[in-house]
Amino acid sequence: MTNKSGRRHDIDWIRVIAIGLLLIYHGTISFQPWGNSLMFITNQDSLEALWIPMSLLNVWRIPILFFISGMGVFFAIRKRNWKDLMSERTRRILVPLIFGFFAIVPIHVFIYQKYYNQTLFYAPDFSHLWFLANIYIYTLLLSPLFFYFRKKPENNFFKFSLNALSKPIGIYLFIIPFIIEAILMQPAIFSMYVFTAHGFWLGILAFFFGFCFVAFGDVFWNNLAKLKYVNLGVAFLFYLVRLILFGMEGPAFITAIESILWIFSILGLGYSFLNFDNKWIAYFSKAAYPIYIIHMAFQFVSNYLIFPLNVNPLIKYMIVILITFAGSILFYEFAIKRIKFIRPLFGLNYKEIST
Repeated sequence: MTNKSGRRHDIDWIRVIAIGLLLIYHGTISFQPWGNSLMFITNQDSLEALWIPMSLLNVWRIPILFFISGMGVFFAIRKRNWKDLMSERTRRILVPLIFGFFAIVPIHVFIYQKYYNQTLFYAPDFSHLWFLANIYIYTLLLSPLFFYFRKKPENNFFKFSLNALSKPIGIYLFIIPFIIEAILMQPAIFSMYVFTAHGFWLGILAFFFGFCFVAFGDVFWNNLAKLKYVNLGVAFLFYLVRLILFGMEGPAFITAIESILWIFSILGLGYSFLNFDNKWIAYFSKAAYPIYIIHMAFQFVSNYLIFPLNVNPLIKYMIVILITFAGSILFYEFAIKRIKFIRPLFGLNYKEIST
C-alpha cells in the first residue's frame, strides 16, 4: 500500500512516534532511584510506578527504530549506487554523530557536573547518539548484500521467504533469528542495548529484516495487517507474564518473542491506519531526527531548573517532559531549520529550508 509518491507515510509516523516516546522514556529515567547510575540528573523523590509502562516500551522502542532504519535503506538505494548511498549516509549520520560527540553531548554532561557540584571538565561522549554509530556500521556491513538483493530479487532467500509468506502465519518465521540471538547472547537485561554484544546483534538483525520486510512487498504487510490485533493481544499477554512472574525482566528468549510481537502489531496497525500525509507528519518527519539529537540538553536544563523546587514530583515530571519537547521543537524551528550552516550538523540538507 504505497501511495502515489512512493513514500510510506506509515513508516514516517511510526518513526516520529517512537522518537517522541524516547523523549518521554528518557524523562522518566530522571525520576527513577537508579537514574544517576546512568549519568542522569535524578529527582530526590522518585516515581517508580512510571517504570511499569516504561518496561513495556523498553523491549521494542529501540529495536523498532533499527527496523525502520533498515527500511530507510531500501528506499534510499532505489535510485543510488553504493558510493552515493555511503556519501548520503555519511552526511546524514556520521557528520551529526561526530558533531554530537564533540559539541552536543558535552552540554548535558556539563549540566550534570554543575548540578552535582563536580569538577567541571570537557567530556565528549556518544551518550544517546550511540544509535547513530550502530546504524552507520550496519549500513557499511550490509549495503553490499542489499545491493545484491536489489540486483537479484529472485534470490533464494527471497524465494524461500515469499513462499513462507503465502500464508499469514509465515510472518512468525522471522521471529526465530531473534530468539536465537537472545539464547546465544543471554543478556542479563534485555533492554541494555548501548554498546553491548546483544544490542549490536539484535540491531543488525532488525536492520537487515527491516530492509527485507519492505523488499518482500505487499504480501508481508498484508499479513501483518491481518494479524495485527492477534499480535497486539499476545504481546500484551507476554508483557503481563513478564511483569507478574519475573518482575519486568523475564528470560531473554521469551522477551525476544514479546518484542517482535509488539513490533509486528505496531507495524501492522501503522500499515492499516497511518499511511496518509498531512502537515503534521510533513513537519515532524523532518524535525524528529534533529530533535532526537538535541533533546537531552533540554531535558538536563529542565532537570537543573525544576528539581530543586519544592513541588510535587508528578508535576515536576510533567514540566520536565513539556520543557524537553517544547525546547527541542523551538530550537529546531528557529535555529536548526533556519540557519544554513547548522542544518548539516543535524543531518539536514544544507540547501533545503522548509517553511
